[in-house]
Amino acid sequence: MANKPRRTRKSNPKADARTARKPARKAKRRGVWGTLFRWTLVIAIWGALGMTALVAWYAYDLPPLDDVPALKRQPAVTLLATDGRRFARFGQVVAKPVTVAQLPPYVPRAVMAVEDARFYSHFGIDLLGLARAVAVNIAAGRVVQGGSTITQQLAKNVFLGPERTLKRKVQEVILALWLEDRFTKNQILSLYLNRVYFGGGNFGIEAASRSYFAKPAAKLQLNEAAMLAGLLKAPSRYAPTRNRGRAARRAATVLDRMVATGAITAAQARIVKRNPARLRRQPVRVGRYFADWALDQARGYVGTGQGDILVQTTLDIRLQQAAEGAVERFLAGPGKARGVGQAAVVVLGPDGALRAMVGGRNYGESQFNRATQALRQPGSAFKPFVYLAGLEAGLRPDTVLLDGPVRIGRFRPKNYGNKYHGDVTLTDALAGSYNSVAVRVLQHAGADRAIRWARALGITTPLRREAGLALGTSEVTPLEMAQAYAAFANGGNAVFAHGVSAVKDAGGREIYRRTGSGPGNRIGPDMLADVNAMMRAVMEQGTGKAARFGYPAGGKTGTTQDYRDAWFIGYSADFVTVVWLGNDDGTPMRGVTGGGLPARLFREIMAAAHQGLDPKALPGRRSWGGFWSRLFGGGENAAPAAGGQAAGGRGARPGSSRRWVIQPDDSGPEYPH
Repeated sequence: MANKPRRTRKSNPKADARTARKPARKAKRRGVWGTLFRWTLVIAIWGALGMTALVAWYAYDLPPLDDVPALKRQPAVTLLATDGRRFARFGQVVAKPVTVAQLPPYVPRAVMAVEDARFYSHFGIDLLGLARAVAVNIAAGRVVQGGSTITQQLAKNVFLGPERTLKRKVQEVILALWLEDRFTKNQILSLYLNRVYFGGGNFGIEAASRSYFAKPAAKLQLNEAAMLAGLLKAPSRYAPTRNRGRAARRAATVLDRMVATGAITAAQARIVKRNPARLRRQPVRVGRYFADWALDQARGYVGTGQGDILVQTTLDIRLQQAAEGAVERFLAGPGKARGVGQAAVVVLGPDGALRAMVGGRNYGESQFNRATQALRQPGSAFKPFVYLAGLEAGLRPDTVLLDGPVRIGRFRPKNYGNKYHGDVTLTDALAGSYNSVAVRVLQHAGADRAIRWARALGITTPLRREAGLALGTSEVTPLEMAQAYAAFANGGNAVFAHGVSAVKDAGGREIYRRTGSGPGNRIGPDMLADVNAMMRAVMEQGTGKAARFGYPAGGKTGTTQDYRDAWFIGYSADFVTVVWLGNDDGTPMRGVTGGGLPARLFREIMAAAHQGLDPKALPGRRSWGGFWSRLFGGGENAAPAAGGQAAGGRGARPGSSRRWVIQPDDSGPEYPH
C-alpha cells in the first residue's frame, strides 16, 4: 500500500507569531523573578552578615555574662541623734532579696502596670510598645514616652551604665534577649524588683518597704504598693518624704493603670485612692548641714572600708529644730527688711559636742556650710582673746585706760558713732566695745600674745599680725569661734568641736568611741573669773543687752565695716552659741549690728536650749593668790609686755586716780594695717 502523502497545515502568520511570543514572555517573567529572588537573597545574606558584625562589634566589650552580678553600691551610713532617732542616711541600702512568689500579687502587678504591661507576653523587646512610644513622641515633637521593657531596664541596671548612646541601646537589646533566654519571666521580674531604685538611697522593693513603711515587702498593702510603683518614674520628684500629696497623686495614676490592665477593679481603685499610704517612722528631716559635716568626721575616724555603719552623733533634734525655725523666721521677717541674705548658727556643749548647726537659709539651694566653711571677719567678737592677752600682761578688769583717739602708724581706729568716753575700766570698755581701748590693750600685750591665746583656745585659721587684729580683721569660721569660746563656759579648758560620739558596723560591733574632749586647761581660775565678769557685763549693761535670756551668761557682739558681718557669740554653763548674719557676696546689710538682730536670734535659740534647765553660775573663782594680787598687785598675771608703761601702780580699783597710761601715738610697736 502506497504511503499517503502527509498533509501539511496551512500556514497562519498571525497564529505563528502569537505562539512564538508565549515562550519568550514566560522566559522573561522567570528571569525577572529570578533576578529579584537572587538580589533579595544577596541583600538578606549581606544584611545578616552586617547584623552579625554589628552585634559582634557591640557585644565585644559587654560585661561577663556568666552570672548576674551582685549590685555594686556605696556602703550606707546612718546618722542618729542623741535620742536615737535617725535623721540622715548616706549611701545605698539593699535589703535581703525577695521573689515574686513571696509578694502579694498586686505588688508586681502595680509595677508592671506602669513599667511594662505586656511583660509576660513579649520576648524581652516589646515591639508594640516601642511602636506606640515612637508614635506618641512624634506627635508630641519630643520624647515623652519610652519603650524599654522591664527586661531591658534590668539589663541596663545590672550590666550597663546610665549613658544614652546607640551603642548602649544595642547592648541593652542584646542583653535583654540573653536574659530572656536564660531566666524565666518570674526570675527576671524578681531580679528587677530587687535592684530597681526607689529613692532615698533604697535599692529594691524590700529596702524601700522597710524604709518608707517600716514593714517587709511581703506585708505591703495595695495603697503602699501603688505608691512605691509610682516612685519608679522619678524617685526624687515623687518621693513621699518630700511631697506626700504629689506621691499620692502619682499612686492614683498607678491605680488607674492597674484598672486598665485588669489587675484590680475600678471599685478597689476608688477605695484605695481615698486612703493613700502613710509613711511610718521616717527620719527627722533636719540638720542637713550638720549631717554632711558629721559624715566627714565619721569617715575620718573609721575610713570607708567598714561597710554599712551606724553613727551616733551629738545632735539634739529638739534644739536643731528650734535653731532652724528661728533662722527661717528671722531671715524671712526682720532680716529681709534689713538686707540680710544668709545666717549661720553653731550651738556647742561646753565639752565641744555640737548640739545644733545651721549652715545657711536653704540647704536645697546651697550646700555650702557657712558655719564651718565661710571665713568672715569676727569684728569685736575677737576682743576677748585680746583682753586675755592684756590680763596675762598685767591688766585687770578694773584697770583704767583712756578711750580716745589712738594712732599706730597709719592705723587710726574709731569707735562706733565716733564717740569717745575718756577714762574707762577694761570691763566698761569691753561692755561698750570701745575700739580704741582694745587697740591700746593689744599694743600693751603685743599681737603675738593675742594670737597665741586665740590659737590655744581653738582658732586654727591664719591670723595676721597687725593692729587691726584687736578689731577682728582676720577671717575665722563660726565653728572655730564657738570652739574657742567654750573655754569660758567649761572652766578654762580648750576643746575640739565634734559631732560623732560612736560608730558601729552593720553587725552592731562598736568600731569607734570618742574619748577625751580637748587639749586640756588653758585659762587659770583667777583669769577665767576676770574674763567671765567682763563678758557678763557685756550682756548686763553693754552692747549685748538684747541677748539676755534669763540665765547667767556672758557674750560679745561683733560688727564689721559697712555692716558686712554681724555676730553675737555667747555662752552659759550649759551651751555656747554663735550667730552670724550677712551676705555671701559681702553686700552690706542695712545697719545690722551684733547687738541687734544677731543678739535677738541668739536669745531665742538659747531660751529654747535652756528650757527646763536650772540656772548655773559661770565657772571661775578667785583664789587666795588672786585676792592678794588684787589687793597688793603682782600675782598670777605676768608683768606688762613691751610697749606699755605703768604709771602710779598696777591694778587700780574703780574710782582711783591711778591708771595705766598707753601713749596714743607711735610709742608702741608698729603694725601694718
